[in-house]
Amino acid sequence: MSEDRYKKGLEMLKMMHPKSYGELADNLKDIAPDLARFVAEFPYADVYTRPGLDLKTRELVTIASLTTLGHAQTELKSHILGALNVGCTREEIVEVLIQMAVYAGFPTALNAVYTAKEVFEELDNEE
Repeated sequence: MSEDRYKKGLEMLKMMHPKSYGELADNLKDIAPDLARFVAEFPYADVYTRPGLDLKTRELVTIASLTTLGHAQTELKSHILGALNVGCTREEIVEVLIQMAVYAGFPTALNAVYTAKEVFEELDNEE
């Protein structure tokens, strides 16, 4: 069963976060390889594949949550890319970040907007 979960999670990750999961697995292989596996299995095999919400909505909710944490910029960056990979627009992402100013405060929302700007600029420079 676990191997099936892992494969299912990897497929979702390849679609949503093709670069960041490989980097995560590489960074953890010497110290905590199981943690990378857990990331593939639980959120991506068990949660992201559930019915009820489409991937765009799941990514926007994740972006909102990571923004409110205020200290997960690496993960926020990865999920902004993931959101773009599943069809979210830059405008939708920015609107979520602006909405978070109401609930997480302006400094937190501004940090998230700066993170989004960094992601957008990196993508523009690749083109």
